Amino acid sequence: MLANFHTHTTFSDGKNTPEEVVRYAIEKGFSAVGFSDHGYTAYDGRYCMKDTAGYIAEIKRLKEKYADQIEIYLGVEEDSHSLLSREDFDYIIGSCHYLYANGAYYSIDSNCEYFTKALAAAGNDELAFAKAYYGHFCEYIQTRKPDLIGHFDLLTKFDEKEQARFLHNEDYWAIAEQYTLKALKSGCIFEVNTGMITRGFRSSPCPHERLLRVIHEHGGKVALSSDSHQRETLNGCFAETEELLRKVGFSERYILKNGQWTSVPL
Repeated sequence: MLANFHTHTTFSDGKNTPEEVVRYAIEKGFSAVGFSDHGYTAYDGRYCMKDTAGYIAEIKRLKEKYADQIEIYLGVEEDSHSLLSREDFDYIIGSCHYLYANGAYYSIDSNCEYFTKALAAAGNDELAFAKAYYGHFCEYIQTRKPDLIGHFDLLTKFDEKEQARFLHNEDYWAIAEQYTLKALKSGCIFEVNTGMITRGFRSSPCPHERLLRVIHEHGGKVALSSDSHQRETLNGCFAETEELLRKVGFSERYILKNGQWTSVPL
């Protein structure tokens, strides 16, 4: 059953309009598509929505127009440092894109140059950086309880192609696994995000297989998402990621169906 709930459009940093995405999803046989453009962040206006009201109105228009062809959901990707009005949306993806240090917000997602600045703000100490990132993110997850936990180990985005800092460090894994257990206590669904693969940053989805095993062993729930920034990646790397999830031991994933998060077989 094809569905994606992490979808960006021209309202934030995506390449296609919402209607272009909907038409493509219908053409490819999707049962549902959820839009999740980046919520406004006053501390970084490069990538986020500037016209949230227009976005909400457009997704509602498309819901009505295509109601007999596909389920459309009005979501948002909320940064953990900038909470939104939750009642405006069908669901929220909670993500952490920044390290807050020394009174400033440092992007860990934009590119390796920005990431290096964020690491410097943590004293160029990878383990201190990891603890600060996961500590803040897990506190947000436990108090906010977003519908989906967005790309949980985002801080490893540049590890494979730029400079290895985390994935080959057992001390890092001890931290990451510890905080995965904390996030699991929230009961929130972890998205398994293929966007880092389709954009050429990683060879595996996010969270990493090692964390997926922790999630599975402790009864966590997962949803498959592509973090799509252009319509062609709406189901990017889904087949191989489903295979990975089955290998880890998962037998189901979650989608929105008739307005409810519902398990479907892998």
